Formats: sequence, C-alpha cells, structure tokens
Amino acid sequence: MPAISELAITVGIRPACDALSVPRASYYRWQGRAATGAPTKRRPRPVRALTPAEQETVLASLHEERFQDRSPAAVYATLLDEGHYHCSIRTMYRLLEERGESRERRDQLTHPPYQKPELLATAPNQLWSWDITKLLGPAKWTYFYLYVILDVFSRYVTGWMVAPRESAELAKRLIEDSCTKQNIPRGQLTVHADRGSAMTSKPVALLMADLGVTKSHSRPYVSDDNPYSESQFRTMKYRPEFPDRFGSIQDARAFCLRFFAWYNDEHRHSALGLMTPAMVHYGQAPLIRQQRQNVLDAAYLAHPERFVRKPPQAPELQHEVWINKPPESEQKSH
Repeated sequence: MPAISELAITVGIRPACDALSVPRASYYRWQGRAATGAPTKRRPRPVRALTPAEQETVLASLHEERFQDRSPAAVYATLLDEGHYHCSIRTMYRLLEERGESRERRDQLTHPPYQKPELLATAPNQLWSWDITKLLGPAKWTYFYLYVILDVFSRYVTGWMVAPRESAELAKRLIEDSCTKQNIPRGQLTVHADRGSAMTSKPVALLMADLGVTKSHSRPYVSDDNPYSESQFRTMKYRPEFPDRFGSIQDARAFCLRFFAWYNDEHRHSALGLMTPAMVHYGQAPLIRQQRQNVLDAAYLAHPERFVRKPPQAPELQHEVWINKPPESEQKSH
C-alpha cells in the first residue's frame, strides 16, 4: 500500500489503484487504519471449521491402506456405510490439497517441446523447403497430389511431381532426383518441411541420412514455419489460367509443366530484386543488376531533372533469407 500512496500523489487514487490492480475499497480501508493506528483485525475462526485434531482424523482415514487408490468421494461413501461421518467430500479434497496430495493420478499425455526452427540461407542449394498440396480432380472428393521442392534463397523450384496419392516412396524419389540434378555435396543442404506423414516418414529420413542432408520440420499446427512453400502454392493457385478442377492427372501435369517453366524463368519475384528465380539460382543476378544500374545511370545523365530526389538505383539483391529470423538481441548474443 505505501507504493500506491506514493503513486496516488502523482496521478491520483483511481489511476494508481487501476495501475496496480488494487481495489479502491482496500486502499481506503488501509488508509483509514494507517491514520488511526488501529491494528489489522484477524478473521475469526468459523464455527463450522474442523479442529486440528479432527483434520488429522480425516487425513488418517484418507491415508488408510485400503483407501490409497480410492477417491475422496468413494472414501466418504465407504465411511458412511460403516457408520462414520467426518466431513464433506469437498472438505476432504481441500485438506488433501493443502498438503499437496491432490493431483491427477492418471497418466497424462504430454507433448514434447518443439523448438522453433531458425534456418538461414546465404546462397542457393543451402536450404530447401518442400510441401504437398491437393489439386481438385474431375469429380467431388477426387484429388491429385502436387509435390514441390523449392530453394528458399532463390525461390527456384528444383523438383516437382504430380501423383495420384501421397506417398513416402514418391517423396523419397523426388528428393533424391532433385539432389542429383543439383549436384548437392554431403553436408551442404538442409531440407525443411512440415510434419505431414510423407515428410516425417522413415524412408525419407533414411534417404536424407544417406545423402548427408539435414532435415528440419515445422512445429505442429504452425503454418508460418514453412512460409516459402505456402507462398509458392498461393502464386500458382492465383494464376488466371489455374482451373477450378483438372480433368485428369495428365491435365494437371501439363499445367504444372507450363507453370513451373514460367515461374522459374519468367516470374519477376519482388523479394529477389525483380529477378527471376533462375537468375538468382544460377548466379546471374549480380551481373544483371549491374546492367540495370548502367541503364538507369544513362537515363539519369540524359534527364537528371526527371529524378527529383536522387539518382535511380536498381533493386537491391538479398544477401540472406531466414525461416523465423531470431531477434537482433539473440543474434548479437551469439
């Protein structure tokens, strides 16, 4: 209460009580006692309360060997049948709780703590993200499954496949083929995915161990841990030519063949300095940016009055890409 008095002098009684979550009635009551010097009154013992001896009798009954696996309600009923009444069931629970003897005795399901993935890529083929999405088939409840592997740094699709089902063996084959095409050396690549059955399957885990690839998984029910694959699926499904349904798996494959050719080689990605994924993935981005800057410099020299604030600059290139970038304070501490 002295802290409230000091704060009340500055901001007033009501704001001070609100800030410290103290009822004003309690503050006024304390202030009245402080002014008169009256001692704090102790709450009288309720007439109906059990005496210490009676409490020990109740606890002794609850601790009997025959009642060790029984609930207080069952003990209460058994004692009544034997002609004994000590207290209510709620009082039994309260006495046990005061002594730390009241808890859930059944085994409880505990989820292991999942660590937030914090992954960094500073060049292509360091960090891949992969996921599976459903494509609607010709009839209701029919689907085709699109597997996509994406390089996080360059956004380049290194492998994709349309299959009639979700399968760990198919995922294993796609990952292996993609690593072979990109000439991935051991110990260089991390592959991130969510916790779908194919992603966490034993065949995929064994393959990655054989290839020397580090595997990483999102936390359960956290879609933000795999944002780049989700964004790529959104880009595909918001294309004007993306159909409501595919007539057959061949139609789905033909569409994806056209889409991924456009996505890798023609799509100007805003996060890549308006480069295509292929330009960044194959190391062409610095040269192309320099060429763009030369064009802008020439335009500025020809008409400087058209650029009010400063000479034009080509969009910057990214130097690092994170999945869940840690706070700056954590980076400095490391």
